[in-house]
Amino acid sequence: MLRWLIVGHRWLGIATCLLFALWFLSGLVMMYVAFPALRAEERLSMQERIDWSRVAIAPERVLHGLALASFPREFRLEMMAGEPVYRVQPVDAPRVAVSAVDGRIIQKVDAAEARAVVSRVAGRADALTVTTLERDQWSVAQNFNQHRPLHRVALNDSLGTQLYVSSRTGEIVLDTHSRERAWNWIGAVLHWLYFRDLRSQPALWSQVVLWTSGVGIVVASTGLWLGIDRLRLRRRYRGRDVTPYRGWMAWHHIAGLVGGVFLLTWIFSGWLSMGPPVPWARDFDFQRMSAGNAAFLGNEQPDFPAPLHVLHSLNRRDVREAAFVWSLGHPMLVLRTRAAEPLVLDALAGSPHQFDDASLTAAAPRLLSDARLVTTQRLEHEDAYWYSRRGERPLPVLRFIFNDPDRTWIHVDPRTGQVLNWMRHTDRMDRWLFNALHSLDFRLLLAHRPAWDVVMWLLSFAGIVISITSVVIGWRRLRA
Repeated sequence: MLRWLIVGHRWLGIATCLLFALWFLSGLVMMYVAFPALRAEERLSMQERIDWSRVAIAPERVLHGLALASFPREFRLEMMAGEPVYRVQPVDAPRVAVSAVDGRIIQKVDAAEARAVVSRVAGRADALTVTTLERDQWSVAQNFNQHRPLHRVALNDSLGTQLYVSSRTGEIVLDTHSRERAWNWIGAVLHWLYFRDLRSQPALWSQVVLWTSGVGIVVASTGLWLGIDRLRLRRRYRGRDVTPYRGWMAWHHIAGLVGGVFLLTWIFSGWLSMGPPVPWARDFDFQRMSAGNAAFLGNEQPDFPAPLHVLHSLNRRDVREAAFVWSLGHPMLVLRTRAAEPLVLDALAGSPHQFDDASLTAAAPRLLSDARLVTTQRLEHEDAYWYSRRGERPLPVLRFIFNDPDRTWIHVDPRTGQVLNWMRHTDRMDRWLFNALHSLDFRLLLAHRPAWDVVMWLLSFAGIVISITSVVIGWRRLRA
C-alpha cells in the first residue's frame, strides 16, 4: 500500500502540480481584486434623480396590469434615460420594466437606447462605443440570462470603463474597468477555471471543478501522509537531517509538512463550495421560506396602495431609487439617496416611519409558524456569522433564532422591516467548512488587518513552494 501511495502521489502530483501553483498565485490576486460585479453602492451612484412629476401610473396599476399571482420579489422605481420606470421581479417569471409615464411594458431596449441610458450616467454620448453580445468573459454567469442579449457600452475613458445594459429592461447590470479585467485573467478566471466557453455550460464546468479539486484532495492527503512517514525528529538520517531528501525534494518535503494541512483543508473547502453530495447538504424549502416572509411582511397579494399625490410630493427630495415594500402589513416606500441610510416613508401618508424592535419581534413568530421563537438578538457589530470583508452587510440587524429542526436564524433589517436572509445550522456549518477553511475569514484576523493579509501570504507562500517544487520535480521525472 505504501508503494501505491508513493506512485499515486507522484503521478497525480505531476498531473496537477501546475494547476496547484496557479491556484495559489491567483488566490493572492483575488485577495485584492474581486471578480467584476455591480455592487449596490455603484448601482446607486449611477442612478439619475427621480423625476416624480412625470410619474402618471400608480404602483398598484402596474401590478394589476401585469396580472401577477403574488407580490413580486422586487418592486422599485428608478430613471431610465430621463424616464421614470418601474422594475418588477416576479416570484416565478422573468424580470420586466414598465414605464411610469404611460404604463407601457418595455419589451426591448436596442443599442441606441442603451447608449442613451449610459450617456445620462457618463455625461457624454459622442465617445461611447456600443457592442451587442450574448455573453463575454465578464457576463458569463447565469444571473445575466434574463437580460440577454446585453449591450456593452465602452466609455473610452482613462479607466477603460465598460457598462452592460439589459436589452430586456434597460437597466445597467454590470460595470468593469480595464484594471480589474486584466487582474482577473490571472485571478478569478484562473482560480475558478472561469473561462467563458466552459463556464457557459454550468453542468460541465461544475463537474470539471469537482473532479480537479477531488484529485487535488487525493494528492494533498497522500502527500501529507508520506511527508509525516518520512519525517524523523528523533532517529534522524545521516547528517542529522529530518528528511532523507536533498535539493528540490527536500524543499518539497519540508514545505509540505509546514503547509500540508492548510493545503488539504483549502482544497477540501474549495471542493465543498461546488455543492458535492455531502451528508449535511440539503436544498432550501423555498416555498416554506416565501410563505414565512409573506406572513411576516403582512401581504402576499399583488397590490400596493400609494396615491400619486404622495409620490409627487417626493419631488423635492434627491431620491435615486424607490423600493415599494410591505412591512408588518403596511405599504412602505424605502427611498435611497446619496446618503448611506435609507429613508422609510408610509406609502399612504408620505410621512417618515420608524420601526421599533418590539413590533418586529412580536411579528417574528409568523416567519416560522411551526416553530417557537427562542431568542432575539440585536447586532450592532459584525460577528462570526453576520460579517463581510467589504462592508456589504447592513447594521444594525435583528437575529431571530427558532427551535425548528433546522435551527433556523432569520435576519431582519430594523430600519426597513425587511427580511435579509435565512440561515440554517447547515449554512452555519458551511460557514466554517468553506469560508473559514478557504479564506481564513476569522473575525479576529479581519478586525485587525493587515493581520489577515500576513497570515494568508505566509500560508499561500508555503503552498506556492509546495507547488513550484512539484513542477520542477515532475518536469525532471518526465524528462528522465
